[in-house]
Formats: sequence, C-alpha cells, structure tokens
Amino acid sequence: MKNILIISGHPDLKTSVANAAILAQVERELPEAQIRKLDALYPDKRFDIAAEQDALLNADVIVFQFPFSWYAMPGLMKLWLDEVFLHGFSHGSKGKLGGKKLLLSFTTGAPAAAYQKDGVMQHEIAEYLPQFKTTAALCNLDYQGEIYTTGVSYSARATPEAQAEQEQKAREHGERLVAKLKELAA
Repeated sequence: MKNILIISGHPDLKTSVANAAILAQVERELPEAQIRKLDALYPDKRFDIAAEQDALLNADVIVFQFPFSWYAMPGLMKLWLDEVFLHGFSHGSKGKLGGKKLLLSFTTGAPAAAYQKDGVMQHEIAEYLPQFKTTAALCNLDYQGEIYTTGVSYSARATPEAQAEQEQKAREHGERLVAKLKELAA
C-alpha cells in the first residue's frame, strides 16, 4: 500500500463534530495513514518546516482535510501552505512533489441548497475550487478531485437529533474517503 498523508487544517478539532469524526474513521480503518493535525502539532502556529516537508516527501497520496472557511481552506492551513510549499520544494524547476496524488476532503457549514446559483452563496462548490486545482498543477501533483459534505455547521447541531444527523453525515463522508484512499493507495 502506498503512503497516505492527511493534513488536517481544522483550527480546533476539539470543537469539531464532522472533521474529528472523519479523521477518527480514517484512523480506525487505515491505521497506517499518517495524520498531521496542525492545530495540535502547532498551537503556536510555528511550523516545523523540515518535518512537514519530510512528511510530504514520504507520501504518495496527500489529503487536505478541512472545514470550508470563507470559501477556502482555514487560516491555519493557508499559513501552513504558505510556509511549507516553498519554491524549490513544492514547485519550480527543482520541485520535489511531482507525481504525488492530491485529494481534497472538506466540510461546509452551509447546506447544499446554499451552494446553488439561486442559493445564498450564488455559486456552486465547484466554482470555489480552481485555486486548489491550480496549486496541484503548479506543484505537478495529480489532482484526484474532492470529497465533501455540506450542512455540518456549529449552529445546526443545537439538538441531539441534529448532532446525530451531523455524526451520520461525517460517518458517510469518512466511508467515502476511506474507500477513495484505498483505491488511490492500491
């Protein structure tokens, strides 16, 4: 099996239902996968660049796991990307990540109906993803698409039933993610 690396960009997994459950499912079903939880590893947001780059170099499949935040990755993950994906490492004539597979796995707080042309966001989710595809292309990463789940916001889990629904959505997301990772790592 190929080496799987998951970069968790949730800014505070202790407060998460969906992202925490997705990662827990991957940990159970793919214990050989390396999961780097940026919020726990770097509470001061001071990344060990060498350790992060080594993890990326050792990976065959890279997953960015995060909650959609202002239509992109959260600030913690963006800072990680800015500091770790340096010219000469991730891209440029001496880039070292070429040929690795990149998969996005994310959640949104807003429901699917919000991400329609006639919805409150006025755009479909796919319209928010070009920067990820462009990053993959620049780094010669083989973009594998995205797995996402909508409607798992903090405000939408006020009742036990609502929380149970979010947990079920997270389990289903985790199942899809594990299946895709098994396919990519075969």
